[in-house]
Amino acid sequence: MPADFAFTVTHTDGRARRGHLRLPHGEIETPVFMPVGTRAAIKGLAHDQVMALDPAIILGNTYHLHLRPGDDLIARAGGLHAFMGWERPILTDSGGYQVFSLAGRRSITENGATFRSHIDGRAHVLTPETAVDIQARLGSDIAMIFDECAPWPATGDVVESAMARTLRWARRGRDHFLGGQFLEASANDRPRATPGQAQFGIVQGGTDLNLRDASVAGTVAIGFEGYAIGGLSVGEPVAVMYDVVAHTAAQLPAEQPRYLMGTGMPDDLVECVARGIDMFDCVLPTRNARNGQLLTRHGLLSIKNARYAEDLRPPDPDCDCPTCRRHSRAYLRHLYMVGEMAAATLNTVHNLHFYLDTMRGIRKAIEFGTFDHFRQEFHRTFSRRQVT
Repeated sequence: MPADFAFTVTHTDGRARRGHLRLPHGEIETPVFMPVGTRAAIKGLAHDQVMALDPAIILGNTYHLHLRPGDDLIARAGGLHAFMGWERPILTDSGGYQVFSLAGRRSITENGATFRSHIDGRAHVLTPETAVDIQARLGSDIAMIFDECAPWPATGDVVESAMARTLRWARRGRDHFLGGQFLEASANDRPRATPGQAQFGIVQGGTDLNLRDASVAGTVAIGFEGYAIGGLSVGEPVAVMYDVVAHTAAQLPAEQPRYLMGTGMPDDLVECVARGIDMFDCVLPTRNARNGQLLTRHGLLSIKNARYAEDLRPPDPDCDCPTCRRHSRAYLRHLYMVGEMAAATLNTVHNLHFYLDTMRGIRKAIEFGTFDHFRQEFHRTFSRRQVT
């Protein structure tokens, strides 16, 4: 385990855990939500605005950064932290989900995935080893193994094949990661921009609990600094997702961080913390902001609706983010309807503040042993329905 990596569970309340995660570029309190910086930026926000929101860690997209501007260029700049001027921790995905989403433009073999760039159509190959190399050059604090995500719904043999291949790729990726971890850059053709980089394994298996069991056993046997649950939030019912998360998280090592990839709605965060998850990411708060949807304590607010044209109330009267302190629903609707860039910015500030503030409330509740009350109150006020 890298010397710069340590995880400690400091408080528990039922299955919910509060913890402390040390990484090369800083320390994190968990449970934590990681805003997604797909192309080395949080969409719609300047660096100072991101810092004002105070996220402890952000996520970078390996697939997109590999294609543009290129991991070699980022390595020459000193790694992703130096390139984007970000001094706090970064987690990078492996590109597996992006390759999964290119259904008509990729082929998967035992070696890896061959795909055509969505930018210029050129062919690229991602393997368990090249995913390690790319993330080593990016220099993230946490690098993910390359996995195969099965679609939903899918036949049992398809899901089992993807799970088994993910295990084989995990072994290759871990061996390659460890083989280059302690080499000097001058002797290594894949210098690690962050020498203390950690690597997380990914548990697959779709909604089949037996396959999840096999994946957990195989992934933990390989041995990683942390473990992620992948292959969910791809179309399965929410209740099924919760069952799979609860079943899988309970089997992961208690002394290591647990990361649920790509989920979800605000109530999903609360419910999956209750099932033992420590780390989350999702594009939903930033993507929905650009599409005119604000996530509030009371539900979803579609700012483009005509009913808000003369509504001088803040988006969420109970929110203390800069957007809600200064601006009305009418003003935000005006910006959105006339195509002002400020609309996406102000909406994103609100949505990310809401997510990060929810996580702060969760951490405090676990620390004081009141998480169940927090959970009940959250569901009492929050609804997936549109705010009227």
